[in-house]
Amino acid sequence: MREHTFDVPAPDKWGEGLVAVAEGEPLVVDVRLESVHEGILASGEVETEYTGICGRCLTDIAEGVKVEFQELFAYPGEDEADFEVQDDHVDLETLVREAVVLSLPFQPVCQPDCPGLDPVTGERLTESTGSQQSEPLDPRWAALQDFTMTNDDESPRSRG
Repeated sequence: MREHTFDVPAPDKWGEGLVAVAEGEPLVVDVRLESVHEGILASGEVETEYTGICGRCLTDIAEGVKVEFQELFAYPGEDEADFEVQDDHVDLETLVREAVVLSLPFQPVCQPDCPGLDPVTGERLTESTGSQQSEPLDPRWAALQDFTMTNDDESPRSRG
């Protein structure tokens, strides 16, 4: 068994959504390599930072990510495998990239309770003045604006 820790820059941009790991962003990889009957078992974790924009209010965000990974690199000629040992070496780049990209948030937010943007003005609700609008946002609901539960109590009831 061998254990290695190394820092490498991300070779290119990882991720295509609202957030991604930028090219050159440091990756701290801590890996343990074990020889097993079928090949080499690589397990460990990677730490890095992703950057992008909040999916609700469109502010810039940057946050750390720490991901564990484990994969068997099969010896050549064994059963069909996703990863193989090549010239007594294992290439961790694809394995680490897949682990990091799959852990990136699909709908990233700057804070868990981010209120987003005001649908009328387009300004961030966290920065708005807090003034309430007197008319409903959707005119189709205007007829229900004056409805109250007391009106329902005054209606005649039929018993059958």
